[in-house]
Amino acid sequence: MLLKTTTSIGTRMRAETVRLIKIFGTAALAAILAACANSGSSSRLESTTTTQSSSSVNRYLWAASLETIDFMPIENVDPVGGVIITDWHASAAAPNERFRANVLILDSALRADALRVRVFKQMQAPTGEWVDAPVNPNTAREVENAILTRARELRLNSLG
Repeated sequence: MLLKTTTSIGTRMRAETVRLIKIFGTAALAAILAACANSGSSSRLESTTTTQSSSSVNRYLWAASLETIDFMPIENVDPVGGVIITDWHASAAAPNERFRANVLILDSALRADALRVRVFKQMQAPTGEWVDAPVNPNTAREVENAILTRARELRLNSLG
């Protein structure tokens, strides 16, 4: 009798273990498939004329932002989220300093508060390494104003 009870308990434990493995395996597979589904965009820059119906980003601000900072190398863009991140850029006139910019488009409206620009600066030390340096607070505002002006021009051109 004791042997039969032990076998019965062992069989139930094995069945429970198999059931748990199936549940966790299914959950792991679902997580892997969900992660793969988000790796869709293969192009670095999407067309600025695409419709933005699924996006909350103003298309004129998006196009104007890309045009305004086109002299800087682009590191990362997210047209749906409205994020443009540039890589470091040094001009030939000042090779010992370099700049980087982050542009965020926060709304679908063509308004000044729908745009945020952050500018970063680094100076080259005598040892050759790059060191963070303060940026004139007006620099980001000037870039924002240039983007807003160009966005308004693009909008007016599309109407007429």
